[in-house]
Amino acid sequence: MFHCRVYYEDTDLAGIVYYANYLKFIERARSEMIRDAGLDQAQMKQDDGLVFAVRRVEADYVTPARFDDALAVETTVAAQSGARITLQQDVKRDDRLLFSAIVELVCLRADGRPARLPASLRESLPRWVR
Repeated sequence: MFHCRVYYEDTDLAGIVYYANYLKFIERARSEMIRDAGLDQAQMKQDDGLVFAVRRVEADYVTPARFDDALAVETTVAAQSGARITLQQDVKRDDRLLFSAIVELVCLRADGRPARLPASLRESLPRWVR
């Protein structure tokens, strides 16, 4: 679970979280999940020439978050293959669902071709399976 707070800069003229900022919240949660798996993404790029890229996002905006809300991003693994992970990411305030996304990540080589997920990540993924 990744926790964050809504700051003034995250809101729009109506005082609610600007829609694109939910993507930032879930990106931070994914980065922390990968870090928790023992991967340093900068080192992975430097040493192995591998990076993660978002291939697809399906987003559902349920109800707005507002300035100063304390949010929690829950990330679970919905599916995985050799070079791909599909994640379910839910943003909640208390127990109320505000935003939900299905995010497909791929592991890529420097030339843009798919690469097998790093072993340390594959081994740690079961902790995040629903």
